Amino acid sequence: MEEQKQKDHYWLKSGILNVLQNMSGVLFGFGSFYILVRLLNKHDYGAWTLFMSTITIMEITRNGLIQNALVKFYSAAGKEDRSKILSASATITSVLTVVCIIATFCFAGFLANLWKSPELVPMFYLYTIVFLLLGILMQFNCIEQANFKFKGIVVTATIRQAVFFSYILICWIAGWQTKLIYLVHVQIFSVLISTLVGYVYAKPYLAISLKIHRDWIKKLFNYGKYAFGTSVSAILSGTIDQMMLGALLSPAASGAFNIAVRITNLIDIPTSAMANIVFPQSAKRIETEGTEAVKYLYEKSVGAILAILIPGLVILYPFTDLVIHFIAGAKYNDSIPLLRITLLYCLLIPYGRQFGTILDSIGRTRTTFFIVLFTATTNIVLNYFFIRNMGVIGAAYATLCSNIIGFAIGQYILHKALGVNVLHTFIYAYMFYPEMYRKYIRKANTSHTT
Repeated sequence: MEEQKQKDHYWLKSGILNVLQNMSGVLFGFGSFYILVRLLNKHDYGAWTLFMSTITIMEITRNGLIQNALVKFYSAAGKEDRSKILSASATITSVLTVVCIIATFCFAGFLANLWKSPELVPMFYLYTIVFLLLGILMQFNCIEQANFKFKGIVVTATIRQAVFFSYILICWIAGWQTKLIYLVHVQIFSVLISTLVGYVYAKPYLAISLKIHRDWIKKLFNYGKYAFGTSVSAILSGTIDQMMLGALLSPAASGAFNIAVRITNLIDIPTSAMANIVFPQSAKRIETEGTEAVKYLYEKSVGAILAILIPGLVILYPFTDLVIHFIAGAKYNDSIPLLRITLLYCLLIPYGRQFGTILDSIGRTRTTFFIVLFTATTNIVLNYFFIRNMGVIGAAYATLCSNIIGFAIGQYILHKALGVNVLHTFIYAYMFYPEMYRKYIRKANTSHTT
């Protein structure tokens, strides 16, 4: 009984903290987007979208190799091995950071010419400072997550977003013009503050060995190499449509599509939050309770996400034109049909996100890698032909089709490996609200009354 209470407490507390983290990130990002579409012209906003898409790929490329591997091995390791794991993780992260910084200086000019935006070159160069700091912050956040702590992750993410949002809000209210390079300056400052705060939260768990532990480097790398490929393929699948729009059409077209994606990201908050909670729990339960527990985690977590998503989609879908006008203004009317399509594949995202989370946690990273790589490749090919034949709307249709294909393959694999049943996710979605009321709301009211 006491053990069940502790489990319920973990899910409730972790869920609240992770939803707060994702909500603060998306809301601050949404607020920044709301102001930037008014503060910048269509070309500059499109250029900023392409810049952010590129650096996001770089960040996830670097983090993907080590993040899940660090959380998995650290959370299951004994006290004597944890310092070795942290040392190995820091070594890999340092090497990857240097490689990505070199790549930035090599390809900044090429990308600026491809997207007809020469202002991107100094922005890419300057952003390498942010990239260096984020490598350190990522280590701090992973250590916290591996210890089933999330408070520092929430605080550092909120600081990073809040500082950037505050700057552009002041510019908008005061009527000041801002250059894109100034936005990078603000990012450097915000990440520096976040890293210092992250150190404070991670300090109790920091015990890094000064030796180079080749055995742990090999273990982390062998596990993470497929997660690395998965992360790269996944982020390419999510951003390639915008990048190809910038290359095949214009930065302004990329900006219009980004508006629909930004609104869709609001719906994605519970999906990201649940993935962060499920991964360390799944990695732990596969060792102690077997595959049946992991199957239950997948079906119930997806069901909980669907229970939150479906009402929001039902309310939002009939009012897409009003939403676009309110958020971005009349100059982005071309985003309305794009939003109607992007909202359709919101229901598939939880299945795909938790598919990767579960398979990574049970050591099937190779399978995840090949599936996501196939889906990303399909998305790239479809985007090329659809954009050339249909224009901006082709990018939305291409992403919808690739998500449907990925969903079908993922469910087939999960059914074979764990016996996952798609229908169970809808049953858990139906049971979500009465269970939430019975376990938390009614219990809280009873405790308050007594």
